[in-house]
Amino acid sequence: MNIKRRLCISALLLVCLSAACPAGTVERTGGLIARGTKWAAPYHVVDSKVAGPTVMITGGMHGDEPAGARAAGHIRFWTIRRGKLIIIPRLNVRALAAGQRLTPGASKGADDLNRNFPKSGCPDKATGDPARAIWAFVKSHEPDWLLDLHEGFAFHKSNPKSTGASIISLPKLKLGDTVKLMLDAANASVSDEGRKLVALRGSADGSLARAAAERLGARTMILETCFTGQYMSLRTRQHRLMVHRLLKHLKMVDCESDRMAPVGPRGRSIVRVAIYNGLGTGNKTGLHLEKVLRSSPGMLVRLIGPPDIASGVLDGQFDAMIFGGGSGKGQATNIGPAGCKAVRKFVKGGGGYLGICGGAYLATSEYEWGLKIIDARTVDRKHWKRGVGKVKVELTKLGSAILGVSEAVVDITYANGPLLGPYNRKDLDDYQVLARFRGEINKNNAPKGVMLNSPAMILGRFGSGKVILFSPHPEKIESLQGMVRRAVAHIAH
Repeated sequence: MNIKRRLCISALLLVCLSAACPAGTVERTGGLIARGTKWAAPYHVVDSKVAGPTVMITGGMHGDEPAGARAAGHIRFWTIRRGKLIIIPRLNVRALAAGQRLTPGASKGADDLNRNFPKSGCPDKATGDPARAIWAFVKSHEPDWLLDLHEGFAFHKSNPKSTGASIISLPKLKLGDTVKLMLDAANASVSDEGRKLVALRGSADGSLARAAAERLGARTMILETCFTGQYMSLRTRQHRLMVHRLLKHLKMVDCESDRMAPVGPRGRSIVRVAIYNGLGTGNKTGLHLEKVLRSSPGMLVRLIGPPDIASGVLDGQFDAMIFGGGSGKGQATNIGPAGCKAVRKFVKGGGGYLGICGGAYLATSEYEWGLKIIDARTVDRKHWKRGVGKVKVELTKLGSAILGVSEAVVDITYANGPLLGPYNRKDLDDYQVLARFRGEINKNNAPKGVMLNSPAMILGRFGSGKVILFSPHPEKIESLQGMVRRAVAHIAH
């Protein structure tokens, strides 16, 4: 998403937050560092207007370490009771867009942003335009604390060559007790000893954390999660937990650590969408759906995992929820009975639910582990593994109107999605058909004719909420991705 679109959405979000927060609670402002240049980076200020520490949170220094940028983007919606929060979620916008460590377009020797700040024993000058702009901004705000959010390629406790899963501080700062509090918060839900976060000492010369400590007297830390073998939602949450624990220690924070989006009633100009990102679906599944939705202005998208659902993030923070492809039973198992109950409560109370393939299985009423939020079952359960390939789907008039597809028949990707049929529940209205299969896949001895003309997409209601199920995968074909965006917009209102 380009910077102009991000700023447009940021402005809308500020309006939402102003409406949600009583006068005098906090003041929220923001802007751009290096405005008007290709290095422009957004920042946000949350000011309690009550005396207290100034804490700066930075993320996205390296473009291949995205969890910190995401967490900082969540933290901007926190409320505080004293002091000031200054958040720069995407320090290195160009590197994040490219998904690489080094800064595209930066001169040689100045392309590793976190080595370009004033070094020990050298003049107080940063190297390269991006670092100079950031350093001038940091100095102008004189933070008491600075937390720089990063990621490593391995867990330090298992592989000392990586700083992943650690908190790094300078020895002379003597932050051991504070670091322990933060580590305990992040490690409380880590059962594998080899994956626990640890305390490390030292910081690379030229890093922002070291420069801020040495030049400004700030108490600084580098917080590192591990991007290998962990879901994005989990890594992002670990960052939030650590930052929240520090702010709690400083008697600043006035909300829970799982605040991820502006809190308030539905029906605003911003549609807040949660995408399940945890066991039972692939990590890339949620990331791809997120990319599809972020191309649409007016949508705020978050990846959430089982711990987020259990903590209550669906209450007041989101308008719609997506469960993507994978295993419906696996998703149900990993969010657990309490998580299933939370999703049902969310939809019944007016939230929207979009289930795609595995997420469609999850929503049905027949399985013991299903959410039972739509009057539908799966047909021919024995031959669920029918195969993968393109199949023709015909939209109904209602489907065309809701999903915005002008062609009556489209070729769509199918990957063992459910064949849907009525379950005949008396407590729920019948579903409406949005599309039907006009072709079929019947590998692995699946009988012919069962898939043909059966519902491919359906719409139902559960309480005050709307439920849309896609058996196939429109998100996998660029020309059909608008169906996902339109479906979300429909169920969110």
